[in-house]
Amino acid sequence: MTDEAPRGRAGGRAPRSEEAVGGIYAFAAYFLWGFMPLYFLLLAPIGPWEIVVWRILFSLVFCAILLTVTRTWAKLVAILRNRRLVFWTIVAGLLIYVNWQVFLLGILTGHVIEGSLGYFINPIVTVLLGVLVLGEKLRTAQWVAIAFAALAVIVIIVAYGSFPWIALTLAASFGTYGLVKKQIGPSVDAISGLTLESLWLTPIALVQLVVVASTTGLVFGTQGPGHTTLVALAGVVTAVPLLLFAAGARRAPLTVIGLLQFVAPIMQFLTGWWILGEPMPIERWVGFGLVWVALVLLSVDSVRHARRSRVAVATDLI
Repeated sequence: MTDEAPRGRAGGRAPRSEEAVGGIYAFAAYFLWGFMPLYFLLLAPIGPWEIVVWRILFSLVFCAILLTVTRTWAKLVAILRNRRLVFWTIVAGLLIYVNWQVFLLGILTGHVIEGSLGYFINPIVTVLLGVLVLGEKLRTAQWVAIAFAALAVIVIIVAYGSFPWIALTLAASFGTYGLVKKQIGPSVDAISGLTLESLWLTPIALVQLVVVASTTGLVFGTQGPGHTTLVALAGVVTAVPLLLFAAGARRAPLTVIGLLQFVAPIMQFLTGWWILGEPMPIERWVGFGLVWVALVLLSVDSVRHARRSRVAVATDLI
């Protein structure tokens, strides 16, 4: 996600129509991410450790095809010549590996709701990382939102009696992944970035493949052509939302992107609660309610701050 407002060709704000298209792209990305639990559940009886292997390998294959079709191999080569960018893509790859693996462990062990909690908390973790790593100063509403989120975690641990390690790991890994992407900036395009992240993770995937094959055995290719095709589509399922998001983030205002990011966790929460019937006792509702209050505070503050910034810029131009 970029912190820069969308720009037109002359350096001003992008036209309203382009911003609207960007919002549609971003919504499509989050909508597809919201359906991911259902897609991975369709891959049963394949386990989470094997799925991650195929997700990495088929993402690499799909990205290589995209680079060939779009004739952008030169961009990838240019990135490989920059040691700083190579380092950050390695870090990004490791972070997204942790995120993918924990996400799949959550989905396939009946913790879809907890996984959604991680992505609800993610915006708050991102704000907190801005303070701890980038030295940013928080507004009062942002501090209140962080306090509500911390209280929610305490409620879930004490009242519900379960440490939400899946949620916290997802929030921390994806929040830090976003921070790394911020360090890389526009120097690495979406296709090249995912290609390199998948490439660096290939050795891990191959080792994991050998371990799975020698212990539980491989499921891929043993459940019929339909199941095999679904698993092979893991690369497409991984790459398409990322590319849509990249296209949306370049066009839509940051406030729109910030509000749309709640689409995916809401869909995942409904999947776990309504479709899969995961338990939601009162203690858990209280914990989630506190997180949702925090997100409302954060969203309202973000919209107000964006409006004030636009007014200030307009005043300076007069």
